[in-house]
Amino acid sequence: MQETRERVLEKTVTVSVPVERAFEVFTAEIGAWWPLRTHAVDTVRSDSVVMEGRVGGRIYERTPEGEEHVWGTLVAWDPPYRIAYSWHPGRGEETAQEVEVTFASNASGTRVDLRHYGWEKLGQGMDEAVADYDEGWGTVLGRFAEAAGRT
Repeated sequence: MQETRERVLEKTVTVSVPVERAFEVFTAEIGAWWPLRTHAVDTVRSDSVVMEGRVGGRIYERTPEGEEHVWGTLVAWDPPYRIAYSWHPGRGEETAQEVEVTFASNASGTRVDLRHYGWEKLGQGMDEAVADYDEGWGTVLGRFAEAAGRT
């Protein structure tokens, strides 16, 4: 019997602000820094991103006409230390992966760790998706770090 190991994509960034501020920028201010022109369902028309700060809250993008594209749903909300959410932008919920983001104080400010897992739900597209997200989360966290203040 062969053991199946779950694939986990992990990214880390350190920002030179306290944990509370890093959490606020990542969650409440996500619309100010998320790169919608390259990382959205509708990269042409979407003009905002919203994270509803509570368990059961949605993460979604919105167009000026009010059209919404749901990216996922918060399954954990523990300010200012941790959030977790399902992740299925532009796809059905049955393909949702999980994303967990933790915020921990360190000597330089705040270490932010992102873990993205559950790729198996994508079937044959899994390897390509992991490669795309490996680069994509790097870009997204880079924009977050610029907004929060990188060390």
